Amino acid sequence: MKALLSTAVGGPETLEMTEVDAPVAGPGELLVAVKACSINFPDALIIKDMYQLKPARPFAPGSEIAGVIEAVGEGVAGWSVGDRVIAGTGYGGLVEKKVVQAAGAYRLPDQFSFEQGASLLMTYGTSIHALKDRGHIKAGDTLLVLGAAGGVGLAAVELGKAYGARVIAAVSSEEKAAAARESGADDVVVYPHQPFDKDQSKALANAFKQAVGPDGAHVIYDAVGGDYSEPAVRSIAWEGRFLVVGFPAGIARLPLNLTLLKSCDVCGVFWGAFAAREPQRNAANIAELFDLWAAGKISPRVSETYSFDRAPEAIAKLANRQAIGKLVVTI
Repeated sequence: MKALLSTAVGGPETLEMTEVDAPVAGPGELLVAVKACSINFPDALIIKDMYQLKPARPFAPGSEIAGVIEAVGEGVAGWSVGDRVIAGTGYGGLVEKKVVQAAGAYRLPDQFSFEQGASLLMTYGTSIHALKDRGHIKAGDTLLVLGAAGGVGLAAVELGKAYGARVIAAVSSEEKAAAARESGADDVVVYPHQPFDKDQSKALANAFKQAVGPDGAHVIYDAVGGDYSEPAVRSIAWEGRFLVVGFPAGIARLPLNLTLLKSCDVCGVFWGAFAAREPQRNAANIAELFDLWAAGKISPRVSETYSFDRAPEAIAKLANRQAIGKLVVTI
């Protein structure tokens, strides 16, 4: 079978399309013929050895897939050959066939495409865990989402609206602003590109404050980091929750006196570790996502699809923060 492998540390241009032996489903496993693999920010990091997880080479990037079951391992109940399935992989998804744990697989309803299915778990799984478990969001809250036009950002916008929050989307272009509004954002802040000097940082903080209103943002979902985090914290509500989701703009340095002045919480969000440590709570969240999807309250936005041989282009586009919604490789 074909596999797109990282054989050396580097960017997407170092990935190599290779023929490898197809895997075999063992006990508790499913062999999946991969139809679609979405691209996520960790895919750009893991091939540079910049992600928390550092697998031995060679390995394929690709952290979530959708496909059709080709074989069912010993001891697996409830699954049959031909079933449509989605699963998180951590890495290894950019292959023609992939073995996954049956316990971590979810049935993909017929009304949803493989491309959409491959775009649900990581972005919406991260965002529902962030907003519900870490941010304790509730109806009437004001939610500020940084990086609101990316995969996790749009998921946070949709989920915020589903939970009854007023959602302010912060993005870097008018094109991304339009996408956030289409996903339900009540207002949008278009921020400039970093780095910021003191006056620019203050101006952005004032823009956030004006958008969220005099009471501040009860929940801030920061999927950007860098120079954008401190201005966002300055707009937080009393006892607000600042959710640390990702750092494509760099790891932020926050003046901790701000957390004292606002009596706010800074909450880390590591969905992958949560899913591994608390599989039952994660499964309940995923079940809720399927209910919201069926009700039309969320819908994974696939903005572009790429053929298997063009997967490095998709990773490069995401790494350069040019993507809106989800980029998906069809296999």
